[in-house]
Amino acid sequence: MREMKISAAMCTFNGAEFLRAQLESILAQTRIPDEIVICDDGSSDETRPMLTDFAADSPVPISLKFNQQNLGSVKNFEQAIVLCNGDVIALCDQDDVWRHDKLESIEHTFRQTPAAGLVFSDAEIVDEDLTSLNQRMWDLVGFDAHKRKLVRSGRALEVLLPGWTVTGATMAFRSDFVKLCLPIPDDIAMIHDGWIALTVAAVAEVVAIEEPLIKYRQHERQQIGAPARTQNAAESAGRIQALETAFRRRNSSADLHKILARLEERLLTQGAGYNTRDALSLIGDYSFHLNVRANLPRNRLNRLPRILRELVTRRYHEYANGFRSAAKDLVS
Repeated sequence: MREMKISAAMCTFNGAEFLRAQLESILAQTRIPDEIVICDDGSSDETRPMLTDFAADSPVPISLKFNQQNLGSVKNFEQAIVLCNGDVIALCDQDDVWRHDKLESIEHTFRQTPAAGLVFSDAEIVDEDLTSLNQRMWDLVGFDAHKRKLVRSGRALEVLLPGWTVTGATMAFRSDFVKLCLPIPDDIAMIHDGWIALTVAAVAEVVAIEEPLIKYRQHERQQIGAPARTQNAAESAGRIQALETAFRRRNSSADLHKILARLEERLLTQGAGYNTRDALSLIGDYSFHLNVRANLPRNRLNRLPRILRELVTRRYHEYANGFRSAAKDLVS
């Protein structure tokens, strides 16, 4: 069996407080990465000297890139991905901690499912001191049993389009799809992890590992998530509620239109060598449904034939909340 090379792609920015724990968890893997690519986005704390010392002592090859200008997290991750040389690229945040067998589990999953282009896992939510908050990532993002079943049945694209399901820190994807994923559009309501997951899901299988392979740290300075530091149980509950609100965001109809348009453009321009037929068909069907709902007549009685057609074709069930959405469109 051919050797699989795995790259870890990390982006940093003023992350010295928690960075060491993450770096140590990477080196403590039962299956260490073949390389670690780290792009720092203009840190002014101790992040840069910490990375330099880490690279000097690491048994794993380290590629460091210190940006002269701040690119922002999305473009910085894009840069880190381009610099990776592995067959599989595992994204890595600066403030989490990997379970010791994360890469081993990911490699095993890719080998067991050769058609898989992307793998992601659940995560344990912890506070800044790595104390468990007794919550799982999938519960917070609404990735329930029904959606997991859809992913297993090859319908990951439908699951990933409406909202925020895949967190970058939990995902890894085959480098064969880098050309399809990049560049990441800067005019859609979706950051790097959502877009990468979406483009890969359009042309390949997606596998969800039903175990928490990282500790997802909550602290006051992260990009998505938590409010101020937790002091008691009530504040801990408030933090979880704020995190759930952040993760359960759903794109508006206009946002979805733009995402679908950008995805269609990418598949048409960069889809050579991939099977894009099913994805393009779904995009067309989904866009048609959104157009119908966005242009319903003001008169409620005149809406009825269009709503009934969308119910009969099951587009309300495929791309919305079934009868509930149809009833809302009829009376609102």
